Order: sequence, then C-alpha cells, then structure tokens
Amino acid sequence: MATQSPNSVFYKDFDIVFNAHPVTRKLSTLTNSEAIKRSLKNIILTNKLERPYNPEFGSDIKQRLFETHDGTVADDIATDIEFAVKNFEPRVKLLDVRVDERLEQNGVIISIVFRAQNKTTPETVSFFVERVR
Repeated sequence: MATQSPNSVFYKDFDIVFNAHPVTRKLSTLTNSEAIKRSLKNIILTNKLERPYNPEFGSDIKQRLFETHDGTVADDIATDIEFAVKNFEPRVKLLDVRVDERLEQNGVIISIVFRAQNKTTPETVSFFVERVR
C-alpha cells in the first residue's frame, strides 16, 4: 500500500474560466483546496431551480438580499448555505458559516470555514455578494 505525500493532488476540477495554460496549452485546473473553494462559491451563488433536472441544487441567498433587513436575514442566509454545502459538496466537513450584513453596500460578506475530508487543517473561503437591481 503506497502512502500519499501531503502535497499530492486529491481533488482536481476545471477552472470555470476555461483559459489555456500558457505553456502546455491544456485547460487550466484547480487542485485540492482551491478546487473546493471554487465549488463552494459556485454552489452558493447558484439559485435554486437554475440547474435543469436538479431544482434543489444551490441556495437562494441572492433572493434573500431583497428581503427587509430585520436582523434575521443573516441567519436565514447562513442556514441556506449550511443546507447547500451539506447536500452538494461531499468533499468537505462544514465547521462554521458567518454572514456579515453590509447594508450600506447592499450586500453580505460570507465566510465559510471548512475542512477537506482528507485534511486536518481548517480552511476559509470568503466573498462578497451584493444585491443587483
């Protein structure tokens, strides 16, 4: 049985930009935690009913940005994110979801703390989602 080094590639996804590598001319790829971070962001930014034949995929956080900010919107967004990650990204163990409302910027900052199934150290992905009129 061969052991794998900590730097070996466990997860590999195509980069959604589909740029060619400058030397090899092959499609660029993302590996390990970068692949998982991109996947998490794509899952969260996909609206439900947006994917054919999979209406439950994604989350409705963009829709929630248009709700009245009464203090519960951040909790609702965090709950939607937890549901989406637990159901559609099997490569991670979700540790924490933080949603910080930015009313003056018409959006939220989302921070997701996770641990890849094959790693012991937690990682964080953060991004800003704004309401577009």
